[in-house]
Amino acid sequence: MIDAQRIVIVDLRISFFRLVVLFIKAALAVIPAAIVVGFLLMVATALVAAILGDHGFVMRHWTF
Repeated sequence: MIDAQRIVIVDLRISFFRLVVLFIKAALAVIPAAIVVGFLLMVATALVAAILGDHGFVMRHWTF
């Protein structure tokens, strides 16, 4: 068997500018992911509403 070596990282040197760029890229990557997750939640909610029925609840609730 191969003996595994343990490595401990003590310090990570990264410039402030590179860290800002990394956070901006991460924030921009979240936008399409949030859109996809929102779409999947919308589809799941529509499926549950279609299965459970009572489609007129919203119209009865909000009519004046």
